[in-house]
Amino acid sequence: MEKFDLIVIGSGPAGEKAAAKAAYFRKKVALIEKENRYGGAGVNTGTLPSKTLKETALYISGKYDKGLFGIDKQFNSQATLQHFMYRKNLVVEWQGKEVKDNLLLHGVKVFHGSASFADKNRITIEGEDACEICGDFILIATGSYPFHPDNIPFDSKKVHDSDSILEISNLPESLCVVGAGVIGCEYATIFATMGTKVYLINHSKEILPFIDREIADSLVEQMRSARIELLFENSVDRIEAPQGDDRLRIHLKSGSMLETEMFLYAAGRSAATKNLRCENAGVKLGSREVIEVDAQYRSSVPHIFAVGDVIGFPALASTSMDQGRVAVSHMFGLKDLPAIAPELPYGIYTVPEVSMIGMTEEEAKKKNIDYCTGTARYSDMPRGKIMGIKDGFLKLVFERESKIILGVHIIGPLASEIIHYGMNIVQDKTDLSGILTDVFNYPTLHDLYKYACYDGLGNLAGYKIKK
Repeated sequence: MEKFDLIVIGSGPAGEKAAAKAAYFRKKVALIEKENRYGGAGVNTGTLPSKTLKETALYISGKYDKGLFGIDKQFNSQATLQHFMYRKNLVVEWQGKEVKDNLLLHGVKVFHGSASFADKNRITIEGEDACEICGDFILIATGSYPFHPDNIPFDSKKVHDSDSILEISNLPESLCVVGAGVIGCEYATIFATMGTKVYLINHSKEILPFIDREIADSLVEQMRSARIELLFENSVDRIEAPQGDDRLRIHLKSGSMLETEMFLYAAGRSAATKNLRCENAGVKLGSREVIEVDAQYRSSVPHIFAVGDVIGFPALASTSMDQGRVAVSHMFGLKDLPAIAPELPYGIYTVPEVSMIGMTEEEAKKKNIDYCTGTARYSDMPRGKIMGIKDGFLKLVFERESKIILGVHIIGPLASEIIHYGMNIVQDKTDLSGILTDVFNYPTLHDLYKYACYDGLGNLAGYKIKK
């Protein structure tokens, strides 16, 4: 039986970075991947594919540049599903190869097959590279899979989850999306941008409950202007697919019915642990099969760690990568990366993008913080005018007395890029003057930060410019 310093299960963002780091420090590393492709959901069914489809939808639709330069783009032929999927397929192929090459470059030994615990140190591999290996440390990075409620008849043709929607055979004229979380909102706006009539169903009366309500309200407004019909405080009772009928009949708990060509259920994911036989190693699981870990990503068994979606929130590719690196640091006493940053940026790749870090206005109220806000709009910035951006804004939440910035919230093009300056000012507890003394290239969208500060100072003084 071959013995390793570390066995990693899963080649997604968390597993790849952990394996590469351990191998860089001259540890003998094995990585087990059950699929014939590399990169997990981050590369194949989640992060990169959906974001690529968003950019494709914006390009094909011309949403942000129609009439901007006095002439519209002309295509030689009408956009088809193949055009829609072209760039997504290229990016998935490229990045999957990058992951594979990175593992091989670092000398990680890759096994293809399904992994399960024989005991707390031994892993059984079934499939292409069937064998048994053992490790001093084991890292579980198996990710998650879409939750399938019993009343939804998934067939991957008309009734989809967030994995199968990437393999559709036609662009639907109409689509019903269930779930107004990140995945549901992203796909709703992507398909609406492509001209699909979209219905978005959510069990509560709010979308994206963790973001600032002013930002969420603006996104709802822009969804409605894109002809997305929002059905709040509702859920699906059953779905009928009549024989010989191209349309689905979606019966709602409210008693109403929708008829759409396609359906997407995007309301939750579960940790991919059920085939690991964690009980054989004594690894404790929580709700939705997540692995319970401590601050160093140790499971209930000290030498078995878990990172990424398999441990639940925040389940982001960005955090998963660094969780893997932190776990390796603690396994081998490297002392180079004790923890990830306490404040994490969130990027939601809707149309338009939403991004945030730190405290929302609602959280400041709940904590009885004496706060104030400042706002700047894209359309008022010279760079925004050049780009023809009509909607979107940046909002600062700051403490009234100290003027220290507690949160940054953005809705608009490139929000997920612009947020990173905000990440630094929140983590460094920068005040308004700290931003106003910085000099930015001109014209850039970073001017949003300065003018949000000026607006905040005006709000403090009770002074408001009327337009």
